[in-house]
Amino acid sequence: MHCSLTLEGEELWLLADKAVYWPARRCLLIADAHFGKASAYRSLGQPVPQGTTTANLERLDRLLAAYVCDQVVFLGDFLHGPGSHASGTLGALRAWRDRHAGLPLTLIRGNHDKRAGDPPPDLSIEVVPEPLLMGPFALQHEPHAHASHHVLAGHVHPVYRLRGKGRQSLRLPCFQIGTRVSLLPAFGAFTGGHGVEQDNDRQIFVIGDHAVWPVG
Repeated sequence: MHCSLTLEGEELWLLADKAVYWPARRCLLIADAHFGKASAYRSLGQPVPQGTTTANLERLDRLLAAYVCDQVVFLGDFLHGPGSHASGTLGALRAWRDRHAGLPLTLIRGNHDKRAGDPPPDLSIEVVPEPLLMGPFALQHEPHAHASHHVLAGHVHPVYRLRGKGRQSLRLPCFQIGTRVSLLPAFGAFTGGHGVEQDNDRQIFVIGDHAVWPVG
């Protein structure tokens, strides 16, 4: 399921799998995959779940099967940290890459990428600094305004708290669409989130129950 919106004259699809599809460019935008985060924590002796990288790659496979993609752009934080270079994580990434050997991949280097180091060369990922200008958009990791382009960024891992009657509430990942800067949710599992709010200049689209819908 997706929610279609027009931003800067371009149609974008906000996907329930926490990514953006740009139909005109046949491009998939993904922020904050944080591959290998669990293995990085386990390398520090922290008891955390296994299988998060596999689950994230399976979700990415479903997206590539559902949408015609000529390019995937990662908006920073592809790997979580130095511990993400564990053999299990890199083995899963290499197997996934073999299945999509002809698909162009671009990574806009984020703060975690600087700590983790660039992905291994055999993954064939073009790594570039921010911003990457495409059409009317500045694709970035950090959500800093650009002088001439609308920014699509990650980094924040936005979540929104829906409040019901009494003390009921639900914290959901979301897209935050602004007038000059818009945020994508973190694609990766086990990434946490930072609470954001809606106002006159920012529209929230929450993700839940395999759907995306606007708040308010």
